[in-house]
Amino acid sequence: MNDRAVSLFDQYEIEVNRTWKGRGAILCDSDRGLLILKEYCGPTDKIKFQDFLLKHLQKNAAVRAESILRTREDEMIVYDQDQTPYIVKTYFEGRECNHRDTQECRQAVAVLAQLHEASDLSAYEELREQPVFQIEKEYEKHNRELKKVRRFLWEKSQKTDFEIYLMKHYDYFMNNALQITDELRYDSYEEDAYDFPIVCHGDYQYHNILLTEAGDVLINFEKCVRDYPVRDLYLFMRKLLEKNNWSQTLGDTLLESYNRVRSLSKRDYRQLYYRLAYPEKFWKIANFYYNTGKAWIPGRNMEKIEKLFAQERDKQLFLESIFK
Repeated sequence: MNDRAVSLFDQYEIEVNRTWKGRGAILCDSDRGLLILKEYCGPTDKIKFQDFLLKHLQKNAAVRAESILRTREDEMIVYDQDQTPYIVKTYFEGRECNHRDTQECRQAVAVLAQLHEASDLSAYEELREQPVFQIEKEYEKHNRELKKVRRFLWEKSQKTDFEIYLMKHYDYFMNNALQITDELRYDSYEEDAYDFPIVCHGDYQYHNILLTEAGDVLINFEKCVRDYPVRDLYLFMRKLLEKNNWSQTLGDTLLESYNRVRSLSKRDYRQLYYRLAYPEKFWKIANFYYNTGKAWIPGRNMEKIEKLFAQERDKQLFLESIFK
């Protein structure tokens, strides 16, 4: 981050005591507490809805979350000399949720359920102005990309060990992706699937959950979106399950923690199943390979694909056990 960005604090009604660099951001100790200056990568009109959601959560007081500061000119986005957009938000002394600590993960899922209870905006017209995310459209796009990669691999005359390994298992994951997308499309067609009064965090992972002395705080709502609430639950669970070889015990524990606060409906469970069953990790590996230089393929790619294949049986057993 450009050090000149520090001067952007001058546009705010705050007294700066000191600043220091954080992870891709600048932290500031001020008369209004701890603040963070970050580059803003979202649409300019999205920031208004994000601010509306955060103020709603603050009023509800069910969960603690960040808030966006406004400048002296009542603007939420400021620009540096290169016209790079930034926002200033409140920040908190604490540490990230430890994904290796089951109890902290249980608590994070309970906080997520509280967030979903509090983020029901059905009474507000502002909700209707927000587009609804359609997961089957996203998967259809992924499937087109997977077909493109497969065609490229078939036509490639000399293949590396990674490419041979990838092709050996490609049809299995490709067929799985197509089947799940078809089932999801049919399920969405059968019901009024896009009446979403609840707004998801959009990027609910342990990096965005801060543990402080006063309790958990949620940060980085830039990807908030209208979608099934299980969008957040899926993202949090998938990352943990991949790190724990799709442990059925862990999956049951996380779902139990969520259901204690907010009960998942049958439709929620179906949506969670589709999202966990879709081979998103395979798509990510294949898409990353296709869109980067192929003269040298990082050894890490082979490690990822080997781990994915090794865990596939555990994943299928998990899905069968949890969603039978």
